[in-house]
Amino acid sequence: MTLLALERDGANWRLELRGDWSLQGLEQIDAELKALPGPITGLLTCDWSAVEHPGIGTVWALLTRLAYLGNSQLEIRHSGNPPHTVELLRKLNLELCTAHGRRTDALPAHEGAVAGLGRWTVVQAREARGVLGFFGRIASVLGGVFTHPRALRFPSIVRHLHETGVTAIPIVSLIAFLISVVVAYLGAQQLARFGATIFVVDLVTIAVLREMGVLLTAIIVAGRSGSAFAAEIGVMQLNEETDALRAMGLNPIELLVVPRVVALMIALPLLTVVADAMGLAGGGLLSLVQLHIPPAQFVTRLREALSPTTFWAGLVKAPVFALLIGMVGSYRGMQVRDSARELGRMTTMAVVQSIFLVILADAFFAVLFEQMDF
Repeated sequence: MTLLALERDGANWRLELRGDWSLQGLEQIDAELKALPGPITGLLTCDWSAVEHPGIGTVWALLTRLAYLGNSQLEIRHSGNPPHTVELLRKLNLELCTAHGRRTDALPAHEGAVAGLGRWTVVQAREARGVLGFFGRIASVLGGVFTHPRALRFPSIVRHLHETGVTAIPIVSLIAFLISVVVAYLGAQQLARFGATIFVVDLVTIAVLREMGVLLTAIIVAGRSGSAFAAEIGVMQLNEETDALRAMGLNPIELLVVPRVVALMIALPLLTVVADAMGLAGGGLLSLVQLHIPPAQFVTRLREALSPTTFWAGLVKAPVFALLIGMVGSYRGMQVRDSARELGRMTTMAVVQSIFLVILADAFFAVLFEQMDF
C-alpha cells in the first residue's frame, strides 16, 4: 500500500496522504518521498484526512522533501485535520533551509548569487543592529551610575582588573621586549649601510610609543581576555544563569558586562605604559650590545626623537581598543546558545573579530592623527 499519491489538480497539485504515518513507516515514507517528481511549482495541498498516527519524524521528512522539490516557487497548504506539529516544524524547516541556502539551489546562478548577497546583507544589518543595541544597553547602565553609583559594582571591577591587567603584565612585558629587540636589530642592519645606526633609537622610540606598544598589548589582551569574556559569559548562558538573573529582576549587562568592559578600559592603558617601558628597554639593550650605544647616549637621543604627542598618540588609543575588545567578547558570550560547540565557535569569533576591529581602529587613528598633525 502506497502512503502518498501526488495528483494534478488543474494548475495546482494535490498530495494525498494515507495509512500509518508513525515512526515505523518512516523508511517506506522516505522512499516514496524521494520518488516524487520535481520541481513542483504553484499551490500544493496536502490532504491528511486518511492518515493514522502521524509522528514528528515523518512530518519532518515530508516538509523537508517538499522544501527541496519546490524551493521558493511552491506554496504548501494542509487540509484534512493535519497534525498540530505541522506548523511548528514548517517554521523550523523554513529557518534551516534559509540558513543553509537550500531554497536557492534550483535558481539560476546569477539569481542564486543575488539571493546570497541579499541574505548576507540582511544578516550583517541584523548583526549591526544587535551590536548597536548592545552598546546602547552598556551606555544606559553607565549613564545610570551618576544617580546610582552602586550599579558600577566596584568589587567586580577590581577582580576583573586583576585578572585582565595584573596577571597580563608578564606576557605583555616579554612580548614587547622581544619585539622591540627584533625591530632594533633589523633596523640596525639596514641603517648601518648608510652609517646612520644612531637613528635606531629614533626608530625604536617612535615605533614602540606610537604603534607597537598599544597594538601588541591590545592583540595580546584580545586573545587572552576577550576569549575569557566570551567563554565565561557563554558558559553562564548554557547553564541558564543569565536567565536566572533576569528572573530575579537583575540586569545581566550590569552584573556581567559593564564590570568587564570598565576594568579592561582601565587595565589596557596601564598595560600599554608597561609595554612602552619594556619596549624601550629592549631597544636600549640591543643598542648597547650590538651597536655599542651607551645608555646615557640612548636616553639623550630618545629625548631628541620624542615629540610632545608621541607618547599620547599611542596611549589615547588604548581605551578605544579596550572598549572594542570588551564589547565583542561580552556580546559573543551573550549569543551562545544550545551547545558546547556553539561556545567554542563564539569564543573563536570573539578573538578574531576583536583583533580585526583593533587593527581597523588603529588604521583609522593613523589617518586621523595624520590629518590633525598629531
